[in-house]
Amino acid sequence: MGNPIITLEGIGKTFKVAKRAAGVREAAKALFYRKHTFVEALKDISFSIREGEIAGYIGPNGAGKSTTIKVMCGVLVPDEGECRVMSYTPWKSRTAYVGQIGVVFGQRSQLWWDVPVIDSFELLRDIYKVPETRYRKNLAMLTETLALSELIHVPVRQLSLGQRMRCEIAASLLHDPRILFLDEPTIGLDAASKIAVRQFIKTIHKEKGITVILTTHDMNDIEALAERILMIGKGSLLYDGSLDELRGRFGSSRTLTVDYRDCSLPVDIPGAVRHSWSPQQAVYSFDNGKISLADILARLSEQAEILDVAVDSKSVDELILQLYKEHQI
Repeated sequence: MGNPIITLEGIGKTFKVAKRAAGVREAAKALFYRKHTFVEALKDISFSIREGEIAGYIGPNGAGKSTTIKVMCGVLVPDEGECRVMSYTPWKSRTAYVGQIGVVFGQRSQLWWDVPVIDSFELLRDIYKVPETRYRKNLAMLTETLALSELIHVPVRQLSLGQRMRCEIAASLLHDPRILFLDEPTIGLDAASKIAVRQFIKTIHKEKGITVILTTHDMNDIEALAERILMIGKGSLLYDGSLDELRGRFGSSRTLTVDYRDCSLPVDIPGAVRHSWSPQQAVYSFDNGKISLADILARLSEQAEILDVAVDSKSVDELILQLYKEHQI
């Protein structure tokens, strides 16, 4: 990995939100006197992202993920703290800065709705002042890798969500950005489209060394792509580490299913909990930090002829949920 390409130090952001009770009387009263509440969206957020890294930025709804992304993109100005991306302060050098980043918001489009996709691509080429040779080379590569040849002459409004998302990702990469911000890039996509998008992100990262910041609620995206996880909750950074570190912290519990030839009596193993038993199958749970799988199988084989075993560990969703519970969010 390279040097830090993104650095946030003590970022804070508070929003003033209008509030009123339900009912016609309250609505009329609000015309003359409006109450407000203050929501602290970000609290002292500090982290660095290295060049060439894929980082997953996760958290529940309203945690502050999109607010952080908008600060890093220069769309929002924080109330306090510093943000440096490459050599830029994002909200101070917008014109030069946006030429170095690509942004995909899953619920917003940068493509023009009623015109063919290629027309949007041509307009983006002019906006970013991409040289013709480089534009043609990138367009050919993106069209082939994302299978867009049959889509680029179709108006955006006629595309399915999965097709549009592939075009959105292509649009964000036409100008060779150094950083790609992906905010819910697979939201609403079917399984095949999700796999295609994930595979492309892996390919473009490997070939061009692009830095990727990924926010998503789909933990399969995180497992497939992210080398590092940053978790935010109630505006504060709660976790910064790898998925393997998270598994080591919460994922030592395993479930073991054993198939064997007829065994007339259930087999109990010290250090493992038996959840079910039949003459042909048993299910156990155990902590692999306290007893090894080999020890369990050795004990079982003393009393039964084992035919097959299956070991399941906690899913990424379960690990993240446990982390949420630890921080009571």
